[in-house]
Amino acid sequence: MKCPGQDSRYWKPGAIFEVQCPKCGHEVEFFKDDTTRLCKKCGHRFVNPEMDFGCASYCPYAEQCLGDLPPELLAERDDLLKDRVAVEMKRYFGQDFKRIGHAANVGRYAERIVKEEQGNPAVVLCAAYLHDIGIHESERKHNSTAAQYHEQEGPAIAREILSKLGAKQEITEEVCDIIGHHHRPGDEETLNFKIVYDADLIVNLEEQKKEGKIAKDKLSATIEKNFLTGAGKRLARETLLTAS
Repeated sequence: MKCPGQDSRYWKPGAIFEVQCPKCGHEVEFFKDDTTRLCKKCGHRFVNPEMDFGCASYCPYAEQCLGDLPPELLAERDDLLKDRVAVEMKRYFGQDFKRIGHAANVGRYAERIVKEEQGNPAVVLCAAYLHDIGIHESERKHNSTAAQYHEQEGPAIAREILSKLGAKQEITEEVCDIIGHHHRPGDEETLNFKIVYDADLIVNLEEQKKEGKIAKDKLSATIEKNFLTGAGKRLARETLLTAS
C-alpha cells in the first residue's frame, strides 16, 4: 500500500518545486516523493524539506513507507534534520540576506568544530542555524537587536520550526536552551553550547575584522581569553590571525 500523500495520482500544483541547497544556495529541483536530491553544483546530498517524517510516529504503514527510504537516510535522520532547519531558517528570514549569511557561516564553522570536539551534530547545527532566529521579532517588539531581546524571542520561534519538522523532543529542548542564552555562557555549559558559542564568536569577530572595528592585538587577546573549546580556539586563530 502506498501512502496517498506520496501517490502522484493525488498530487496538486506545487508537487514539483525548487529548493536552495543548504551548502551553496544553488537551486535544486525536487519531486514531492523524492527523499533526497544531489546538488549538481557542490555535490551535497540533502533531504527533501517538504517531506514529513513526523507521521512515522503514528502511521500504521510507517514501516512499509520508511522501508522504501535509502538506508543512509534512515541511519542519518537526526543529522539530515539540520538541512531542513537550514531551509526553514532561510524561508523565515526571507530577503534578509545579512542574517541568512551570518547564520550560514556560524553553521559552517560549527560543523568543523563539532567533528573535532565530538558533540551532537543535530543539536549543534540546528542551534547554529537558528541562534539568531528571534532577531526580527526583537526588532518588531522591542525596536532593538540587543542580545537579551532576541535570546528572549528566539526559543519560541525555534520550537515552532523544530516541531513542524518532527524533531525529537530532546533535540528541541537543548536547541532552545542554547538559543535562549547563546551570548551568555554560564559556569557550567554543555559541549554543544560551547561549540555553538565558539562558532558564533568566530563569525562575529570575522565581521568586526572586515569592518575594521577590532585591532589585531585585541583580536588575538580575545581569541586567547574567550573561546570555550580547543577546536574553536584553533579554528579562530587559523581563520582570523593567519588570513590576509
